[in-house]
Amino acid sequence: MADRIVVDPITRIEGHLRIEAETNANGGITQAYSSGTMVRGIEIILRDRDPREAWAFAQRICGVCTLVHGIASVRAVENALDYPIPANAQLIRNLMIAAQYVHDHVMHFYHLHALDWVDVVSALNADPAQTSALAQSISGYAKSSPGYFADTQKRLRQFVEAGQLGIFANGFWGHPDYKLPPEANLMAVAHYLEALAWQRDVVKLHAMFGGKNPHPNFLVGGSPSPISAAPGATGSAATTINIISLEEMRSIIHSMQAFVRDVYIPDTLAIASFYKDWFARGEGVGNFMTFGDFPAKGMDDPSSWLIPSGVILNRDLSHIEPVDLNDPEQVEEFVAHSWYDYEDGKDKGLHPYAGETALHYDGPEPPYQQLDVDKGYSWLKSPRWRGNPVEVGPLSRVLMLYASGHEPTRDLANYALKQLDLPIEAMFSTLGRTAARTLESKIVVDQMEGWLDTLIGNIKGGDVSVHNPEKWDPSTWPKEAKGVGFMEAPRGALAHWIVIKNGKIDNYQAVVPSTWNAGPRDAKGGIGPYEAALMDRHTLFDPKQPLEIQRTVHSFDPCIACAVHVVDPEGEGLSSILVQ
Repeated sequence: MADRIVVDPITRIEGHLRIEAETNANGGITQAYSSGTMVRGIEIILRDRDPREAWAFAQRICGVCTLVHGIASVRAVENALDYPIPANAQLIRNLMIAAQYVHDHVMHFYHLHALDWVDVVSALNADPAQTSALAQSISGYAKSSPGYFADTQKRLRQFVEAGQLGIFANGFWGHPDYKLPPEANLMAVAHYLEALAWQRDVVKLHAMFGGKNPHPNFLVGGSPSPISAAPGATGSAATTINIISLEEMRSIIHSMQAFVRDVYIPDTLAIASFYKDWFARGEGVGNFMTFGDFPAKGMDDPSSWLIPSGVILNRDLSHIEPVDLNDPEQVEEFVAHSWYDYEDGKDKGLHPYAGETALHYDGPEPPYQQLDVDKGYSWLKSPRWRGNPVEVGPLSRVLMLYASGHEPTRDLANYALKQLDLPIEAMFSTLGRTAARTLESKIVVDQMEGWLDTLIGNIKGGDVSVHNPEKWDPSTWPKEAKGVGFMEAPRGALAHWIVIKNGKIDNYQAVVPSTWNAGPRDAKGGIGPYEAALMDRHTLFDPKQPLEIQRTVHSFDPCIACAVHVVDPEGEGLSSILVQ
C-alpha cells in the first residue's frame, strides 16, 4: 500500500494549499493531489452591482497580486461596453502592471522561493572575504565588500544565538539536498535583506498613479490619475501627475533595472548552477497558454501586444494555437473533483459566461487525516482549454515569446541556457519556471522606460487625456452586454467574464492563474499542472522534511486566495450547504 504524505499548509505562498502525495517504497511520488482549502465569495457579492464599481470588489480577491484583478475587471466592463480608453491611460496601466511584475517576481524569488535552495544557517560558516570574491565574480553590484557580508553574517548570528531565527525560522536547514557552499548562502541571505528594502521604492509607482498600494485605484474608461502639463503644481493640483513626478518614476525604474540586472539575474544563475538536476524534473502537463498583454495601441489590437496570446501543446514550440476567450468550446471549468455542484451535474463543463458558483461540501469534517480523492477534494475548479489542462505563468509567457520569435527573449534565454550548459528543453521543469520568472523580469523592466518616454512625449505635446467619458452614463449602454477582461498577471493568464443586464451585473466569473495550475482532476481524471509536476521524477529524501514538494509547488508561485470561488453568506465554508 502506498504511503500518503500530507503537507498542510504549504507555507510561503498566498492562501491555503494542501498537497497530498502517494509514494512508493523508494520515496518516489506516484500520485499527487492539490487541494485549495479556503473559499471566497466575490462572484456572489458582485451580483446586481454597478459594473463601474466591480473592480473595487474584485481587486480584493487577493492582497498579493494587488492590482491585477482591478485591471481585469475594468477591462471586462470596457470590453462588454465597447469602451475605448485614451492612449495615456493605456501607458499608465502598462507601467503599473510592469511594476507589479518586477516587484512580485523579485519578492517571490528571495522571500518565498529562494529558501528552498538556500540553507540560511549554513551562511554562519561562510568566509565574508570569499563571499565578496564570489559576488564580485558574477556581478558588478556595489554592495559586495567583505565588510558588507560580515555585517550581514553578524546580524544573522544574533538571530541564531538568541534562539530566534525570526523570518528564517520555518526551514529544513541542514537537509542533505541543500547544495550551495556557505559563501553562496551568505550572499543570498544578504540579497534577501536587500530586496526587502528595495521594494519600498518600487511600490511608489503604484501609489503615484493609483493613489495607494496595495489595491491602487482604477477607473472604467481610463485612469484615475489626472495629468498636469505644468512642470510643478501647488494646492489641489499637486495631486496630479506632472513632469517632475514622472522623472521621479524614471529614477524608480532605473533602480528596478539595476536590481534585476546586477542582483536577481546573477543570483538565479549562480544558484541554478548547483541544482542543474532540477532542470530535469517537475515538468507538468507540457501544455502552455497565454492570453496576451502590454498593448502598444489597445487591447483590441493583438498585433501591438508585447506578450502574444496562444497555446503551445505537447512542448511543440513550432506551432501556436489561437485563443478565443469568448468561445465556449475553448474555455470550460469542471467541478468533478471540486466541492461544487452544477445544475446539470458535476461532469459537465461550463464556459464562464454561464458559470455557476454553487457549492456543496461533501468532504471530511476537519480535522481529517487525508482527502477522499475519489470525490471532491478542493475548493478550486478545474479549467480546461479545449479539454486540455494547460500551464500558465512566466514559463508559458517566456516560451510563447521564444516560440513567436521575440528576439530579446530568444537572446536572453539562449544566454542563460548557455551559462548553464542546458538546452531549451530544460525550461520544461521546476527550475525552468524559476529561471523564466527571472528572465521575464528583465524583458518587462527593459520596456518600462520606453512607455514612460512615450507618456512624457504625449504630455509635452499637449495630450493630457486619461479618461474617456463617452460611455460613462449607463443610459447609453445596451440592455444586455457581456465581455471578458484579461491580462497576464505575474502568476499567469487571468480573465474576468461579466454579464450585464439593465445596467447591473447579472453574472461575474473570475478564472485565475492558480485555478489553471492548481485545480484538481477533471471529469476524465485528467491532472493539472501542480499534480503533474509533482509526479514527474520526484523522490523524497525524508517524508518529514518534504523539501522536494515545496520546491516544485513554489516554482508556480501559488496564489490560492485568487483561485477558490465561493462561501455561504454566514461564512460557514466547511458545512454541508448549497448556495444558489
